[in-house]
Amino acid sequence: MLTSIADGIMCCLMGKTTNAVGPVDSFESSDGYSFLEVKPGRVLRVKHNLPTRQPEEGPEGPKRGVVHCKRKITLYRNGQLVIENLGDAIRSELLHCQNGPMEPQSTMELELSDVAGNASTQGTANPGSSAQQALAPGKRRKRKPKKVVNIDCKKQISSCKGTQSDVVLFFIHGVGGSLDIWKEQLDFFSKLGYEVVAPDLAGHGSSSAPQIAAAYTFYALAEDMRAVFKRYAKKRNILIGHSYGVSFCTFLAHEYPDLVHKVIMINGGGPTALEPSLCSIFNMPTCVLHCLSPCLAWSFLKAGFARQGAKEKQLLKEGNAFNVSSFVLRAMMSGQYWPEGDEVYHAELTVPVLLVHGMHDKFVPVEEDQRMAEILLMAFLKVIDEGSHMVMMECPETVNTLLHEFLLWEPEMPTGEGREVEKK
Repeated sequence: MLTSIADGIMCCLMGKTTNAVGPVDSFESSDGYSFLEVKPGRVLRVKHNLPTRQPEEGPEGPKRGVVHCKRKITLYRNGQLVIENLGDAIRSELLHCQNGPMEPQSTMELELSDVAGNASTQGTANPGSSAQQALAPGKRRKRKPKKVVNIDCKKQISSCKGTQSDVVLFFIHGVGGSLDIWKEQLDFFSKLGYEVVAPDLAGHGSSSAPQIAAAYTFYALAEDMRAVFKRYAKKRNILIGHSYGVSFCTFLAHEYPDLVHKVIMINGGGPTALEPSLCSIFNMPTCVLHCLSPCLAWSFLKAGFARQGAKEKQLLKEGNAFNVSSFVLRAMMSGQYWPEGDEVYHAELTVPVLLVHGMHDKFVPVEEDQRMAEILLMAFLKVIDEGSHMVMMECPETVNTLLHEFLLWEPEMPTGEGREVEKK
């Protein structure tokens, strides 16, 4: 504690932070780590496991799991969002969670200001079927919409096996983490034959840490992830994000709909635009944050884990989590500005999404993930009762099983006709 205070005083006097990670020349090492220069002087550490296996291509021949994604999204000036699903209905059971009895043609009306006001029961989320009231179409007033988005495409959703050479798994961590938090997942899927890629965000782990706040805005970090994705992507890519990392997965899925095959969101929160809080503790001067770093680390331990024992402390240490400079932490929190990432943006996604939520998470309420499941076209929510915000470290076996089942999942052929009008 005294050391932190002394370092904080030096930070104030000298105007720079201690223990900053300097840039590293680009090279590939023999232990599976690469250092990718995404911009001059901006170098990211990347874990890339390319298993040795007999090449096997993806599914060819009869096109199984072809889904007609047809959706009309209307945003009115009063904040009301109307989503009309006009394509195929997905009727499939995944991980004991139903995707809901969504008919091929259904309408949802949602208030943007009401975040999960009528969320479904904990443990499952039924997009389009959770606690709704019937709405008579004849009673709607004709209003001029603020924005209308029409989606009409066909997606082939197939089982992704580790023996298939066109499948790559991307793991993206959040604020204060590193690629090491994915250790159990990287080991598990590598042994199954999957090609895995996990970067350290700028300023995290062993990536370079520029001493300028603009280097840590959402847009700067998203462009880093775009560079990593373009470097390693193949035909079928699965994005797995945790916390803030979910926003980058959403960004990539929106930018590359033909390359992103499935998305997994772990404790990512609701489908809302990002905006930094004006009253956050992270708005305090860097030197003050540095003095408070032991308290912040303890607070993260209490909020991020369901239990706070020696095992959890060791997991934090091994995962190199919350081990970033005060400058980077402050810049990351204040740089979370992404007004485009609103509910309409998320509703436009046509990729299947698995939502994993730790029930004891004190950072992300379960209602936010339930709201996300309601907005997305194809979403499955699974709540892990024993987990918290760092659920992939607390319950690795459970998380690995859920992720693997989702990778192998492919939808049943759509069935049923009819129309259901619903209001949330």
